[in-house]
Amino acid sequence: MENKRLSLLTDFYELTMANAYFQDGREKEIAIFDFFFRKIPDNGGYAVFAGLEQVINYIQTLNFTDEELKFLASKKIFSSQFLKYLKTFKFDCDIYSMKEGTPIFPNEPIMIVKGPIIQCQLIETMLLLSVNHQSLIATKATRIVRSALGRNIIEFGARRAHSYDAATLGARAAYIGGVVGTSNTLADYLHQVPALGTMAHSYIQSFDNEYDAFKSYALNYPDSVTLLVDTYDTLKSGVPNTIKVYNEVLKPLGKKVVGIRIDSGDLAYLSIKARQMLDEAGMQDTKISASNSLDEYIIKDLLQNQNAKIDYFGVGERLITARSESVFGGVYKLSALVQNNKIIPKIKISENVSKTTLPGFKQVYRFYDEQNKAIADVITLHDEVIDPTKPYRLFDPIHPWKEKIVTNYKIEKLLQPIYIKGQLVYKLPQLKTIKQYAQKQLTTLWEEVLRLEYPHQYYVDLSQDLWDLSNQMIQASRQNEKG
Repeated sequence: MENKRLSLLTDFYELTMANAYFQDGREKEIAIFDFFFRKIPDNGGYAVFAGLEQVINYIQTLNFTDEELKFLASKKIFSSQFLKYLKTFKFDCDIYSMKEGTPIFPNEPIMIVKGPIIQCQLIETMLLLSVNHQSLIATKATRIVRSALGRNIIEFGARRAHSYDAATLGARAAYIGGVVGTSNTLADYLHQVPALGTMAHSYIQSFDNEYDAFKSYALNYPDSVTLLVDTYDTLKSGVPNTIKVYNEVLKPLGKKVVGIRIDSGDLAYLSIKARQMLDEAGMQDTKISASNSLDEYIIKDLLQNQNAKIDYFGVGERLITARSESVFGGVYKLSALVQNNKIIPKIKISENVSKTTLPGFKQVYRFYDEQNKAIADVITLHDEVIDPTKPYRLFDPIHPWKEKIVTNYKIEKLLQPIYIKGQLVYKLPQLKTIKQYAQKQLTTLWEEVLRLEYPHQYYVDLSQDLWDLSNQMIQASRQNEKG
């Protein structure tokens, strides 16, 4: 959890490369790495950035103990001088990042690390796993929340997550994505994600009959009675016993049944019939919730095509594991070195065009129109200045003749300083604030970008200077191959 030692949670080759850099006298050489991703999960139109807080927590406690150094020494491939360097390790990189909750798009830097090349390499794995996992879950959560058309979503997946860390940090990410709470109590304790829940089927089975179970629960929690109605028969037993408990136990106390939950069967049919029965019993205020292997497509179908009478949903395994696409493909690539205070851009060229990287030290600007809707993101070189009082040419970096001149626009610089020379300069917001920011940011995207199926592709363009630099380096590489 938060107090674990994670300094050795790094790919082994990060350490072998770091040792080699040190042996070659390059430990003070400054490098620049970009963190970006190539493909939006589920063929969606956007993703949501999450996990920055865990990156910061990791860096704040990054050091190497005598026991860890003894372990590395036992591998008999690391020099004693390198191990001494690790013993006195002090992080002094710059990190620029987008804010958690920001909508993000393929191939744009969402985080940039600038500093001694050894340090940039050592933190790579933790950056990737922290941001990849939580961005995946936050993105999935927003899709599910949007499909519910304003109805609340509760994250129910702790017991199906890939580990206890995945369960707890997944709940955190889902909260950023818009869920109202979680079944995971530890997520509430550590991250203030509201823990919610009532009973399982085993509670009801432990009594002689369903009515006695409902009655006991109602007497123990008269102000928050939500009853699980599908243990035996939802319509013949569960809902009638709910009505009976309301009339015989709660109504005399001036209380009501807050809700019922259906966890199996035909959720649309059962919810419609249950709604009729509850309404006829004068229980119009009793809400109906549903669970059982739900995702954004099932919820959308239940509400839009089957007229289900469901007021909120519990979503488990398909949210906490992002089952439909379980990998967020964030990568971390060298984009420049700094020699004699001069930035030397670097590029990785691949026959697979999508794997060719962008060179140089960069910044990302988001353009907004007069309605505060996002038009496009533009990746620039770090020191470029965009003047929003002047027209700006947006163009497709693959097909540059496709262009648009924009006027009357606003811009936002997306990469903000998090660390400068190893000092944390960013004030971590509360999780609730991150969630609110994420929800507000999604309203800046057009519905065509947000839709579940066949979304409009959001434009991520390059500045003219960055486009020129990239093409010059590609052409120079081709000439070298010929020469």
